[in-house]
Amino acid sequence: MPDNPLAPTEEETTPAESSPVSPSSLPDSAEELSGAQKSAILLIALGIETASEILQHLNDREVEEISVEIARMRNAPSDLVEDVLLEYRDVARAQSYVAQGGVEYAREVLQEAMGPDRAEELMMRVEAAMEVSAFHLLQTVETDQLTNFLRREHPQTAALILAHLNSRKSAEIISKLGEEEQEEVMYRLATIGNTSPEMISDIEDVIRNQLGSVIGAETSVAGGVDKVAEILNTTPRSAEKSILDALRDRSEELAASIKNRMFVFEDLTEIREEDLQALLMEVDQNELALALKAASDELKHTIKRNLSERVVEGLEEEIELLGRVPVSEVEEAQHSILQTAQEMEKQEKIVLSRSAEESMVG
Repeated sequence: MPDNPLAPTEEETTPAESSPVSPSSLPDSAEELSGAQKSAILLIALGIETASEILQHLNDREVEEISVEIARMRNAPSDLVEDVLLEYRDVARAQSYVAQGGVEYAREVLQEAMGPDRAEELMMRVEAAMEVSAFHLLQTVETDQLTNFLRREHPQTAALILAHLNSRKSAEIISKLGEEEQEEVMYRLATIGNTSPEMISDIEDVIRNQLGSVIGAETSVAGGVDKVAEILNTTPRSAEKSILDALRDRSEELAASIKNRMFVFEDLTEIREEDLQALLMEVDQNELALALKAASDELKHTIKRNLSERVVEGLEEEIELLGRVPVSEVEEAQHSILQTAQEMEKQEKIVLSRSAEESMVG
């Protein structure tokens, strides 16, 4: 999906206050609206289901800014809504022309269709939207296509690209690579540091040539052991083990550093009881039963100790009814619960650190 041309600009984005937002008065003209306000109007007009799908493709800052505007917004005048929708249609149409034949082709078509002034105004918006990083656009490329592309590239290039993808997509790609490829790419990802603009530019050229992405500039990359640990947390257990073993052969210290940053299902025994209870409230009982099929007795005991007797009875019955299940299904359930836990930690609802008690101060 193309990046939202109505998303807030850097100048328009400041951290949202945590206090309740107050209603905002809207200007009479769409030209006076901020990018975040236009996006809010667009998402409201599209409805909850479509809006939710679109928000999944935006970064946290964009989601926060647009959500604040949605919360502030009351009834927008129908003519203002219509102007925003027409603007989005025009910009989206211009972007499609760029995809078909490039910037100059799009400019010529638009000049023919709506005159030079309006065409130039639209092209300025489109060219601004095109300044989005290639790595952000890669999130929309099919996993198989991206995997095949990375197989043909140098491991360092593959590592840099994986560092920019979300962990779930990176894990899917890693699981499709051969063992030697996994080892090489993950080692380079773990040892990556800040990357020069020149190298990033070279990689953007590779992506542009191979995948046809329209991209802009980027200056650094968030790689390192934290990124590898995050990816391995969502990688199938067999692949996780083989990658860690291979990295250990190269560097005991590096592998240990990655392992220490990983949080696996059995580590739920190490977190505070109040955090475990908060997590269990968010987990589906059927999924929990499946995840516990291959759990240690210690973890089963810890979880049951933090559930009511009635829930424990239902859980034990559910586990018994499951019978024999594939290991892959059990691992998938465990990964799903861990992802819920990690999302709750990002929202500062729980703490997952194995040394959480030690890091607390009174």
